[in-house]
Amino acid sequence: MSYSIAGKTAIVTGAANGVGLAIARHFVAQGANVVLADRDESKLKSEVATLSGPEEHAIFFAGDLRERLTIANLLSATVDAYDQVDILINATRSCIASAPLDDQSDAVHEALQQNLLTSLKLSQVVAKRMIAQAEGTDARKHAIGSIVNLSSIAARRTQPELMAYSIASAALDQMTRSMAVAFANHRIRINGVALGSVMSANLKDQMQSHDDYRDTIIRQTPMGRIGAASEAAEAVQFLASDAAAFMTGQIITIDGGRTLLDPVAVPAH
Repeated sequence: MSYSIAGKTAIVTGAANGVGLAIARHFVAQGANVVLADRDESKLKSEVATLSGPEEHAIFFAGDLRERLTIANLLSATVDAYDQVDILINATRSCIASAPLDDQSDAVHEALQQNLLTSLKLSQVVAKRMIAQAEGTDARKHAIGSIVNLSSIAARRTQPELMAYSIASAALDQMTRSMAVAFANHRIRINGVALGSVMSANLKDQMQSHDDYRDTIIRQTPMGRIGAASEAAEAVQFLASDAAAFMTGQIITIDGGRTLLDPVAVPAH
Protein backbone atom coordinates (compact mmCIF):
# COMPACT_ATOMS: atom_id res chain seq x y z
CA MET A 1 0.00 0.00 0.00
CA SER A 2 1.09 3.57 -0.69
CA TYR A 3 1.70 6.33 1.83
CA SER A 4 1.04 8.87 -0.90
CA ILE A 5 -1.58 11.57 -0.45
CA ALA A 6 -0.61 13.41 -3.63
CA GLY A 7 -3.60 14.82 -5.44
CA LYS A 8 -5.88 14.32 -2.44
CA THR A 9 -7.78 17.24 -0.93
CA ALA A 10 -7.53 17.69 2.82
CA ILE A 11 -9.15 20.03 5.31
CA VAL A 12 -6.96 20.71 8.34
CA THR A 13 -8.49 22.56 11.28
CA GLY A 14 -6.44 24.29 13.96
CA ALA A 15 -4.00 25.06 11.16
CA ALA A 16 -2.88 28.54 12.22
CA ASN A 17 -0.14 27.19 14.52
CA GLY A 18 1.33 24.20 16.33
CA VAL A 19 0.62 20.65 15.24
CA GLY A 20 -2.24 21.63 12.93
CA LEU A 21 0.05 23.94 10.98
CA ALA A 22 2.77 21.27 10.85
CA ILE A 23 0.26 18.81 9.37
CA ALA A 24 -0.88 21.34 6.77
CA ARG A 25 2.71 22.11 5.75
CA HIS A 26 3.57 18.42 5.55
CA PHE A 27 0.52 17.58 3.46
CA VAL A 28 1.27 20.35 0.97
CA ALA A 29 4.86 19.11 0.72
CA GLN A 30 3.49 15.64 -0.04
CA GLY A 31 1.46 16.96 -2.96
CA ALA A 32 -1.98 17.27 -1.36
CA ASN A 33 -4.37 20.18 -1.81
CA VAL A 34 -4.92 21.63 1.65
CA VAL A 35 -7.49 23.97 3.14
CA LEU A 36 -6.09 25.51 6.33
CA ALA A 37 -8.95 26.34 8.68
CA ASP A 38 -8.77 28.35 11.89
CA ARG A 39 -9.99 31.59 13.45
CA ASP A 40 -6.75 33.56 13.07
CA GLU A 41 -7.15 35.03 9.58
CA SER A 42 -3.92 37.04 9.54
CA LYS A 43 -1.82 34.05 10.57
CA LEU A 44 -3.52 31.79 8.05
CA LYS A 45 -3.02 34.32 5.26
CA SER A 46 0.71 34.64 5.96
CA GLU A 47 1.20 30.87 6.20
CA VAL A 48 -0.66 30.12 2.96
CA ALA A 49 1.46 32.72 1.19
CA THR A 50 4.56 30.66 2.03
CA LEU A 51 2.93 27.36 1.00
CA SER A 52 1.41 28.28 -2.35
CA GLY A 53 3.67 27.96 -5.38
CA PRO A 54 2.96 28.29 -9.11
CA GLU A 55 -0.01 26.00 -8.54
CA GLU A 56 -2.31 26.81 -5.67
CA HIS A 57 -2.12 23.76 -3.43
CA ALA A 58 -3.14 25.63 -0.28
CA ILE A 59 -5.93 28.03 0.59
CA PHE A 60 -7.16 29.28 3.93
CA PHE A 61 -10.56 29.57 5.54
CA ALA A 62 -11.02 31.77 8.60
CA GLY A 63 -14.02 31.34 10.85
CA ASP A 64 -15.44 29.99 14.09
CA LEU A 65 -16.10 26.32 13.41
CA ARG A 66 -18.30 26.03 16.47
CA GLU A 67 -21.02 27.52 14.25
CA ARG A 68 -22.86 25.20 11.83
CA LEU A 69 -23.05 27.87 9.12
CA THR A 70 -19.28 28.31 9.27
CA ILE A 71 -18.80 24.56 8.84
CA ALA A 72 -21.07 24.60 5.80
CA ASN A 73 -19.13 27.53 4.36
CA LEU A 74 -15.82 25.71 4.93
CA LEU A 75 -17.01 22.70 2.97
CA SER A 76 -18.34 24.92 0.18
CA ALA A 77 -15.03 26.77 -0.06
CA THR A 78 -13.16 23.47 -0.25
CA VAL A 79 -15.36 22.04 -2.99
CA ASP A 80 -15.28 25.31 -4.93
CA ALA A 81 -11.49 25.28 -4.89
CA TYR A 82 -10.73 21.59 -5.41
CA ASP A 83 -14.04 19.91 -6.40
CA GLN A 84 -13.91 17.34 -3.61
CA VAL A 85 -12.69 16.49 -0.12
CA ASP A 86 -10.85 13.25 0.62
CA ILE A 87 -9.30 13.83 4.03
CA LEU A 88 -10.36 15.67 7.17
CA ILE A 89 -7.90 16.36 9.98
CA ASN A 90 -9.58 17.62 13.15
CA ALA A 91 -6.57 19.25 14.79
CA THR A 92 -8.30 22.00 16.76
CA ARG A 93 -7.52 21.53 20.45
CA SER A 94 -8.06 23.91 23.36
CA CYS A 95 -6.35 23.23 26.68
CA ILE A 96 -7.22 25.40 29.68
CA ALA A 97 -5.84 24.57 33.11
CA SER A 98 -7.77 25.44 36.27
CA ALA A 99 -7.51 24.88 40.00
CA PRO A 100 -9.17 21.60 41.07
CA LEU A 101 -11.47 23.38 43.53
CA ASP A 102 -12.71 25.92 40.99
CA ASP A 103 -16.12 25.57 39.39
CA GLN A 104 -15.33 23.32 36.43
CA SER A 105 -18.67 23.53 34.62
CA ASP A 106 -17.69 26.40 32.29
CA ALA A 107 -14.30 24.86 31.52
CA VAL A 108 -15.84 21.47 30.74
CA HIS A 109 -18.50 23.05 28.55
CA GLU A 110 -15.90 25.05 26.60
CA ALA A 111 -13.60 22.05 26.17
CA LEU A 112 -16.40 19.83 24.94
CA GLN A 113 -17.62 22.52 22.55
CA GLN A 114 -14.20 23.24 21.10
CA ASN A 115 -12.49 19.84 21.18
CA LEU A 116 -15.42 17.45 20.74
CA LEU A 117 -18.56 18.96 19.26
CA THR A 118 -16.78 20.97 16.58
CA SER A 119 -15.02 17.82 15.38
CA LEU A 120 -18.26 15.85 15.54
CA LYS A 121 -20.29 18.33 13.49
CA LEU A 122 -17.55 18.88 10.91
CA SER A 123 -16.94 15.14 10.57
CA GLN A 124 -20.61 14.46 9.90
CA VAL A 125 -20.86 17.18 7.25
CA VAL A 126 -17.65 16.11 5.52
CA ALA A 127 -18.59 12.41 5.67
CA LYS A 128 -21.87 13.14 3.91
CA ARG A 129 -19.95 14.95 1.17
CA MET A 130 -17.53 12.02 0.82
CA ILE A 131 -20.47 9.63 0.42
CA ALA A 132 -22.20 11.87 -2.14
CA GLN A 133 -19.11 12.37 -4.29
CA ALA A 134 -18.46 8.60 -4.35
CA GLU A 135 -21.88 7.81 -5.85
CA GLY A 136 -21.58 6.22 -9.24
CA THR A 137 -17.97 5.16 -8.69
CA ASP A 138 -16.63 1.70 -7.96
CA ALA A 139 -15.78 2.40 -4.32
CA ARG A 140 -17.06 -0.86 -2.92
CA LYS A 141 -13.62 -2.26 -2.09
CA HIS A 142 -11.70 0.87 -1.20
CA ALA A 143 -12.06 3.68 1.29
CA ILE A 144 -13.65 6.82 -0.10
CA GLY A 145 -12.40 9.09 2.65
CA SER A 146 -10.33 9.34 5.81
CA ILE A 147 -10.86 11.36 8.99
CA VAL A 148 -8.18 11.74 11.65
CA ASN A 149 -8.90 13.29 15.06
CA LEU A 150 -6.13 14.74 17.18
CA SER A 151 -6.51 13.82 20.83
CA SER A 152 -4.24 13.70 23.87
CA ILE A 153 -2.79 11.20 26.32
CA ALA A 154 -4.63 13.30 28.90
CA ALA A 155 -7.62 11.11 28.05
CA ARG A 156 -5.96 8.25 29.97
CA ARG A 157 -4.24 10.18 32.77
CA THR A 158 -5.69 11.68 35.94
CA GLN A 159 -4.70 15.34 36.16
CA PRO A 160 -7.23 17.36 38.19
CA GLU A 161 -5.98 20.70 36.86
CA LEU A 162 -6.73 19.48 33.33
CA MET A 163 -10.04 17.82 34.13
CA ALA A 164 -11.96 19.60 31.35
CA TYR A 165 -9.31 18.84 28.75
CA SER A 166 -9.04 15.22 29.90
CA ILE A 167 -12.81 14.72 29.71
CA ALA A 168 -12.99 16.22 26.23
CA SER A 169 -10.02 14.12 25.04
CA ALA A 170 -11.56 10.91 26.36
CA ALA A 171 -14.88 11.80 24.74
CA LEU A 172 -13.13 12.51 21.43
CA ASP A 173 -11.46 9.09 21.51
CA GLN A 174 -14.82 7.43 22.07
CA MET A 175 -16.35 9.52 19.30
CA THR A 176 -13.58 8.30 16.98
CA ARG A 177 -14.36 4.67 17.75
CA SER A 178 -18.13 5.11 17.53
CA MET A 179 -18.05 7.02 14.24
CA ALA A 180 -15.57 4.51 12.80
CA VAL A 181 -18.15 1.76 13.25
CA ALA A 182 -21.03 3.95 12.04
CA PHE A 183 -19.30 4.93 8.80
CA ALA A 184 -17.39 1.72 8.07
CA ASN A 185 -20.07 0.46 5.69
CA HIS A 186 -19.71 3.72 3.75
CA ARG A 187 -15.95 3.03 3.41
CA ILE A 188 -14.94 6.06 5.46
CA ARG A 189 -12.09 5.36 7.86
CA ILE A 190 -11.92 7.32 11.12
CA ASN A 191 -8.86 7.14 13.37
CA GLY A 192 -7.16 9.24 16.02
CA VAL A 193 -3.73 10.35 17.21
CA ALA A 194 -3.20 10.88 20.94
CA LEU A 195 -0.35 13.31 21.51
CA GLY A 196 1.89 13.72 24.52
CA SER A 197 5.37 15.26 24.84
CA VAL A 198 4.97 16.72 21.34
CA MET A 199 5.76 20.37 20.65
CA SER A 200 2.25 21.79 20.34
CA ALA A 201 1.28 25.43 20.71
CA ASN A 202 -0.03 24.71 24.23
CA LEU A 203 3.19 23.03 25.28
CA LYS A 204 5.31 25.86 23.89
CA ASP A 205 3.28 28.39 25.89
CA GLN A 206 3.72 26.37 29.08
CA MET A 207 7.48 26.10 28.61
CA GLN A 208 7.75 29.85 28.14
CA SER A 209 5.87 30.38 31.40
CA HIS A 210 7.76 27.81 33.51
CA ASP A 211 11.56 27.60 33.35
CA ASP A 212 11.83 23.97 34.48
CA TYR A 213 8.93 22.66 32.40
CA ARG A 214 11.02 21.26 29.53
CA ASP A 215 13.42 19.40 31.82
CA THR A 216 10.57 17.88 33.82
CA ILE A 217 8.83 16.60 30.70
CA ILE A 218 12.05 15.13 29.33
CA ARG A 219 12.69 13.33 32.64
CA GLN A 220 9.23 11.77 32.41
CA THR A 221 9.64 10.71 28.77
CA PRO A 222 11.56 7.44 28.23
CA MET A 223 12.92 8.58 24.87
CA GLY A 224 14.42 11.60 26.62
CA ARG A 225 13.20 14.37 24.36
CA ILE A 226 10.17 16.34 23.22
CA GLY A 227 8.69 15.20 19.93
CA ALA A 228 8.56 17.47 16.92
CA ALA A 229 5.21 18.48 15.46
CA SER A 230 6.46 17.13 12.12
CA GLU A 231 6.62 13.65 13.65
CA ALA A 232 2.94 13.85 14.50
CA ALA A 233 2.26 15.03 10.95
CA GLU A 234 3.92 11.94 9.50
CA ALA A 235 1.76 9.65 11.65
CA VAL A 236 -1.34 11.54 10.51
CA GLN A 237 -0.27 11.07 6.88
CA PHE A 238 0.01 7.32 7.47
CA LEU A 239 -3.53 7.13 8.84
CA ALA A 240 -4.87 9.28 6.01
CA SER A 241 -3.16 7.25 3.29
CA ASP A 242 -3.94 3.89 1.72
CA ALA A 243 -1.15 2.39 3.81
CA ALA A 244 -3.72 2.29 6.64
CA ALA A 245 -6.49 0.99 4.38
CA PHE A 246 -7.63 -1.67 6.87
CA MET A 247 -7.38 0.54 9.96
CA THR A 248 -10.36 2.31 11.49
CA GLY A 249 -11.37 3.24 15.02
CA GLN A 250 -7.75 3.14 16.21
CA ILE A 251 -6.01 5.68 18.45
CA ILE A 252 -2.26 5.86 17.81
CA THR A 253 -0.23 7.23 20.71
CA ILE A 254 2.75 9.49 20.01
CA ASP A 255 4.40 10.37 23.31
CA GLY A 256 7.95 8.98 23.39
CA GLY A 257 6.77 6.30 25.80
CA ARG A 258 5.47 8.73 28.39
CA THR A 259 2.24 6.85 29.10
CA LEU A 260 4.31 3.78 29.99
CA LEU A 261 5.39 5.50 33.20
CA ASP A 262 3.37 6.36 36.31
CA PRO A 263 4.17 10.05 37.03
CA VAL A 264 1.42 12.46 35.97
CA ALA A 265 2.53 15.65 37.68
CA VAL A 266 3.25 17.50 34.42
CA PRO A 267 0.37 18.16 32.00
CA ALA A 268 0.68 16.21 28.75
CA HIS A 269 -0.88 18.59 26.21
